Amino acid sequence: MDFLVLGLSFVLILLGAELFTNGIEWFGRKLELAEGAVGSVLAAVGTALPETTIPIIAIGFTRGSTTNEIGVGAILGAPFMLATLAMFVTGVAVLWQARHRSDRDVMPVDPVVLGLDLRTFGFSYALAIGAAFLPTDPAWPKLIVAAVLLIMYGRYVRRHFEADPDVDAADLAPLRFRHLDRTRHRAVPRLRMVNIQVLAALALIVIGAIAFVGAVEHVAQAIGVSEVLLALVVAPIATELPEKFNSIIWIRQGKDTLAMGNITGAMVFQASIPTVVALVLAPGNWVIGPGSYVAFASAGIAFLSTAAVFVPMARRGRLTGRGLLIGGVFYVAYLGIVVTSILTGG
Repeated sequence: MDFLVLGLSFVLILLGAELFTNGIEWFGRKLELAEGAVGSVLAAVGTALPETTIPIIAIGFTRGSTTNEIGVGAILGAPFMLATLAMFVTGVAVLWQARHRSDRDVMPVDPVVLGLDLRTFGFSYALAIGAAFLPTDPAWPKLIVAAVLLIMYGRYVRRHFEADPDVDAADLAPLRFRHLDRTRHRAVPRLRMVNIQVLAALALIVIGAIAFVGAVEHVAQAIGVSEVLLALVVAPIATELPEKFNSIIWIRQGKDTLAMGNITGAMVFQASIPTVVALVLAPGNWVIGPGSYVAFASAGIAFLSTAAVFVPMARRGRLTGRGLLIGGVFYVAYLGIVVTSILTGG
């Protein structure tokens, strides 16, 4: 039964991702937004909702001996998954499509968009991880860090929204819900129909992600997977599916800036907003020390993987699908650390 739920939820997420990428592009076109705002903010925040609900529910609405630890693990697991496995999957998609692309696996991304995303992620996540070295009592220094993270994310969003619009209707596929509109003969759909499609897509993604995570938890418990492994590795894989699918769809359409912005924008969001939840609601658990070394090691892996992918891009002036594959190496390396820690009781 769990495997049937896994399959059905997987289909829901895939369908939701297809509707979402199409709808969010039209939403950006209607609001005259730049690609960076569409991919790095709207798409990233929208598809980050499923994994964001896990730490919020675990920390804010449940009580148990391990719920805060699970929430913190989920918060740390999301940027790690985006910086490693999501990069790898996107790289595979680029290589798969390379035979149909004029530049093969070279990705024509906007360096301004990715540069803003990566700088904001680096500063925000470094500040968030630095807060884990602060004493738990008093708690006010961590509250100050939380406020700074919110301000930084607000400025990041504003900069993307202030960029010049570059989404043209001629570059977009027809709105999928256009047949439900009585005025479907119009070349540009009404904002009302765009909103309905985006909301329907988000509903499918959230429902599919919740069902998927629930089924994964049942399977993990049945085979004896620990809660730490579930929070750090298993759940983030499931809840990061929307970003991966969105990026694959945009790679297939040749919209590499949207594909990468969806990932790097989600990295910025996950390094900021869910971290604020931990700093405010569970400051005593946002601490690096015995019992949390493995969890916080994921942050170091995320930084290393991001540097390994994008430092060569900065030096050579181009990003390639093969360059993204290095994320898979860091993912496997960290998975080995987690499994070894569990087997040795560390």
